[in-house]
Amino acid sequence: MGGMSFDLTEDQELIRSSVAELTKKFDDQYWMEKDLAHEFPSEFYKTMADGGWLGITMPEEYGGHGYGITEATLLLEEVARSGGGMNAASAIHLNIFGMQPVVKHGSDELKARTLPRIVNGDLHVCFGVTEPGAGLDTSRITTFAKRVGDHYVVNGRKVWISKAAESEKILLLTRTQRYDEVEKKTDGMTLFMTDLDRSKVDIRPIRKMGRNAVTSNELFIDDLHIPVEDRVGEEGQGFRYLLDGLNPERMLIAAEALGIGRVALDKAVKYGNEREVFGRPIGMNQGIQFPLADSLAHLDAAELVLRKATWLYDNGKPCGREANTAKYLCADAGFTAADRALQTHGGMGYSEEYNVSRYFREARVMRIAPISQEMILNFLGSHTLGLPRSY
Repeated sequence: MGGMSFDLTEDQELIRSSVAELTKKFDDQYWMEKDLAHEFPSEFYKTMADGGWLGITMPEEYGGHGYGITEATLLLEEVARSGGGMNAASAIHLNIFGMQPVVKHGSDELKARTLPRIVNGDLHVCFGVTEPGAGLDTSRITTFAKRVGDHYVVNGRKVWISKAAESEKILLLTRTQRYDEVEKKTDGMTLFMTDLDRSKVDIRPIRKMGRNAVTSNELFIDDLHIPVEDRVGEEGQGFRYLLDGLNPERMLIAAEALGIGRVALDKAVKYGNEREVFGRPIGMNQGIQFPLADSLAHLDAAELVLRKATWLYDNGKPCGREANTAKYLCADAGFTAADRALQTHGGMGYSEEYNVSRYFREARVMRIAPISQEMILNFLGSHTLGLPRSY
């Protein structure tokens, strides 16, 4: 790679314009209705699958395009920016990069069985890590997989599992050794890619503030039998496999937050130009104009850190600092833009009619998930600045 370049390649520009064109079919009205009805956006999902977009980062031998994380972030930013926000992004998010542990560490048989179906959209999958008693301290999970002959028997609970209600399979993190049995607390965890057997797993949707077209669920797992063929890689190495996906995940979330911020800002500017109060467009008022200009500057700055992060990752360089910074800045800039867009619309912003209240609710979650802003500051404080670990 040469020196610094801010140009997108022809392929990258094509991804951006193609996705923008494809998402035009799904307007704000579509997303508002799906959100209010708590209904999965299957028409949108099918359109993205039929367009071949779900396999953007998948290896070509499984039907994917083999692109990098840069292309994946451009795709998801555009999806969120279309007005689909987090409902749209979450519908396809796991297909885009969530299967990376399987791609990198799964057996050839497991990959052949699952990856082509992920790419063509036929297979819905959810990601089962978080637990009620573990939160962000993943080493504290207690869901346990006990080896019995040629299979494992799993018992435990998971929470905040996006898309579980819609999913046929789950990428499930378990303990195969208990917390107090391991020397290093992240050892003894095992990852499975297995069927979400409804007779053994009770799935209960969680009522939540927003992003209601895609469910978040609590899972109660009772004697779920998992064949050993469904294990990803080696027993006890599950946490290490997940680490491979952490930085790209931060970047994808950053891109989604950026997309929401951009669409919210567009809406605010349009309203600022059209709405007249006291005989002039409200956008003339510095009280309206300056916050929007400030959000533009912050979104642009956050985007640059994200571009640097994805470039580093795609070029095989360390990117922990940049990936975390990108998520932190994009989540804040995206939420602030959505908040200001709502304020610009005044009382109408609080109604469902203008959709900015939906952007606001969905942008808010980016400061919590998949990792909170505070945990990112913990990471930067201890890993990057070298201060004593605070947690």
